[in-house]
Amino acid sequence: MTAFDAYCTLSGILEGSIYCDEPMARHTSYRIGGPADLFVECASIRDLNNVLDTLATHQMPWTVIGKGSNLLVSDEGFRGAVLTLGAEFKGFSLPDLTLDQRSIVAGGGVILSNLVQAAFKNGLSGFEFAVGIPGTLGGALYMNAGNAQEWIGNIVENLTVLRPGEGLIRYLGSELPWRYRYSGLPPGEVIVESELKVIPGNTGQIRGRMEGLLNRRKKTQPMTKPSAGSVFRNPAGDSAGRIIEAMGLKGYTIGGAQISEVHANFIVNTGTATAADVVAIIKYIRQCVKDEHGTELQPEIRFIGFDT
Repeated sequence: MTAFDAYCTLSGILEGSIYCDEPMARHTSYRIGGPADLFVECASIRDLNNVLDTLATHQMPWTVIGKGSNLLVSDEGFRGAVLTLGAEFKGFSLPDLTLDQRSIVAGGGVILSNLVQAAFKNGLSGFEFAVGIPGTLGGALYMNAGNAQEWIGNIVENLTVLRPGEGLIRYLGSELPWRYRYSGLPPGEVIVESELKVIPGNTGQIRGRMEGLLNRRKKTQPMTKPSAGSVFRNPAGDSAGRIIEAMGLKGYTIGGAQISEVHANFIVNTGTATAADVVAIIKYIRQCVKDEHGTELQPEIRFIGFDT
C-alpha cells in the first residue's frame, strides 16, 4: 500500500488535516528536514485512533512530534506519516483551590510555555523550572525535560497514553522510572493528557525565580539561531558542553552548521545547514571526545528519517 492509499482513506474520515509530501523544515526548530510522505494533525482521540488503525492496515511507519524543538529530520525526509496533536489535545484546566485541588490537567499538545505562564499568573508554583523550555507538554513528558536538579517527572500525578490496538492507558507518575532525560514510557505510545502537581505560591517569588532562570538561559544558550537545544546528554558527573568547550571546538563549522560559540552543546543552523551537516558535526564531536576522554557522548535529540 502507498502513502496515497492511506491519504485517500484518511481524508474521508479525518476531523483534522492531512498533507502529502509536507516539508519537515516547516515543523522543526532547526528549520531543516525533507518531506514526510504524510503529515497528519489529529484533532481528537477519535482521529488519533482512526489514523493509527489506518496506518497499521497500510503497514506504514509513523512517528509523533510536538513543536519539533528537539528533532533532526533527514534531508531526504521521512518515508511514513508524521502525526501531531490538534485542538482536543491543546486545552488545560487549572485547579480550584477552594476545593483543595492541587493539580493542572493538560493535553499532550499544550505548548509548555503556556502552562508555565498560566501557573504563574494564577499564583501556582511548580512549573518555574520549565520557563524557556520550548515544545509541547507531550514532548516534555516523554523526554523528562528540565535541568540536572528539576524535571517535569517530579510533578506528574498521572498521565494517559493511547496504546495502538489497546486504547487509553493511565500511568501513575510514581510508576514510571523517571531519570535524567528519560521517562521510561514505551515507544509507540502517544501521550494524550497529564495531571501535574502544583502548590499555591507567592506570585512575586514565582516571577523572581522565573526571571532568574530565563535570564540565565538567555546568557548561556544561543537563542537567536535555529537549533534543537542540547545535542548530547550530560555524562555522569560532568557536562557535555564543558567537555566540548575544553577541547576548543566552539565555532567549529561544517557547511551551514556550527558548534555554537555561546554553548558548546548546541549545534546551530547559521542559515544554510542541512541535516547532513549537523550529523557530520555530531560524528566529529563524538569521535574527538572518545579519542581524548574515552567517553561515548549520547545524543539527546531525536533523529527522524535516518537509517540508523
